[in-house]
Amino acid sequence: MRFTRTSKMLSVAAVAVLALSACGGGDGSSESGAEGDTSRVIIADGSEPQNPLIPTNTNEVGGGAVLDLLFAGLISYDADGKPQNEMAESIETEDAQNYTIKLKEGKTFSNGAPVTASSFVDAWNYGAAAKNAQLSSYFFESIEGYDEASAEGSEVDTMSGLKVIDDTTFEVTLKQPESDWPLRLGYSAFYPMIPEALADPKTYGENPVGNGPYKFDGEGAWEHNQEINLVPNESYEGPQKAQNAGITFKIYQNDTTAYQDLISNNLDVLKTIPTSDVKNFKNDLGEERSIESPYAGNQTIAIPYYLENWSGEAGKLRRQALSMAIDREEITSVIFSNGRTPAEDFTAPVLDGYSADLPGSENLEFNPEKAKELWEEAEKISPYDESQPLTIAYNADKGDHKTWVEAVVNGLKNNLGIEVTGKPYATFKEVRTEASDAVLTGAIRSGWQADYPSLYNFLGPIYATGAGSNDARYENPEFDALLSEGLSASTVEEGNEKMNEAQEMLLEDLPAIPLWYQVAQGGWSTNVTNVEFGWNGVPLYYAITGK
Repeated sequence: MRFTRTSKMLSVAAVAVLALSACGGGDGSSESGAEGDTSRVIIADGSEPQNPLIPTNTNEVGGGAVLDLLFAGLISYDADGKPQNEMAESIETEDAQNYTIKLKEGKTFSNGAPVTASSFVDAWNYGAAAKNAQLSSYFFESIEGYDEASAEGSEVDTMSGLKVIDDTTFEVTLKQPESDWPLRLGYSAFYPMIPEALADPKTYGENPVGNGPYKFDGEGAWEHNQEINLVPNESYEGPQKAQNAGITFKIYQNDTTAYQDLISNNLDVLKTIPTSDVKNFKNDLGEERSIESPYAGNQTIAIPYYLENWSGEAGKLRRQALSMAIDREEITSVIFSNGRTPAEDFTAPVLDGYSADLPGSENLEFNPEKAKELWEEAEKISPYDESQPLTIAYNADKGDHKTWVEAVVNGLKNNLGIEVTGKPYATFKEVRTEASDAVLTGAIRSGWQADYPSLYNFLGPIYATGAGSNDARYENPEFDALLSEGLSASTVEEGNEKMNEAQEMLLEDLPAIPLWYQVAQGGWSTNVTNVEFGWNGVPLYYAITGK
């Protein structure tokens, strides 16, 4: 879902449907954290959300972390990425194209308003309509009528594939059979919203009302660029019920300050250890207060096709040259102390269907000689405009990206002999806004944290034509067609084969350059216990308690 989950991922689509049709994953709350002090407010590191907190318009981790605590979808995912029912009593289908969704009765938003079938249908229609320009619109593309609603300039505001039957039942018709469709329904784009949110989203987004385990702590809970304060939602009864007195996301301008606060016990949980401290954090915190484990995430550098030097056949050759001029092994070893794994595809090794031996993966291998040859071939086709030297945009507030970006920059300078510079932005919000508005003047440090356990989630939302997170503005009808074939495949294995065929195109075209697979490297203070990181590298905030 989101710009920047630790066991084998569940991505068996048909099995997911059967599981969600049953009564499992009901209202029983997790008691795993009940042994600690439940009266403590947990202080966690956060980043300023890019936009007001509207589920259909949030596709970055700062806002996403908050939304996932404020809202509950039809399903949620446990620590291992396995789906469990939340608002859904059942999700049933006989043909993987026509779904009947039954909600649990008596569920409410934190303001007491009932959660109904319309709460979902109206929110999804709002998210899909072109006139609302929602960043996560693409997630509804499987639903019949999406094409008409999402077309540029369209005034259609509903999808024909959604039908409310009664207060607790609605039907969904997809454009084609997609057996893994229910697996996506825990992502924030599919959350329900109250009517007031759709009538005045800007105002609502500053003080959202959800149906999840937490709610805003009254007016002023969001102090922009400082902190966001959440308290338990008493009306929530589900598998992620709060085991603490609230979560305060403290918004830091850099991770180094956050790490020092963690060491001094002024911060309870830090999701990402700064690059400058990865060599020492295990010694500083000890095994009992730290984690280092793979999750479904990756790091890339996206290069927009609207940049003159990077389009056409010459642009493709230059993209391949850049990729081969980056020594991933050295960077992950020296800078990350082997806390990252060099990328061999566009997804993540923890996902079912992953392959490290796809045709084209040689373009991700360090080969400076070949890189120079490719660059020279590109020069023969279209000379490089040196008046527009390459920059790599990155946010300076979170992730401590400067160190590795500089390493990449130096490698490109040395191995290709071109001018390259890092371009820092003060906040993640600023750089994401330029990417969303398609006004970047160079490449951008990008990446992906999985929304749900599927190869497709690393491909469609980022590289399909018109997708909301398509920073490169990549357009390839053949790629889009393979994604569609994969989604409609009769088995998960066949679907994964199609997804990997689509990846072969990406490995040749390189709209983004895969760098490495992410690893959850986080820590917590001596004041808390029951800290666990989930399948997507995010702490299970609701389960954390005081000591």
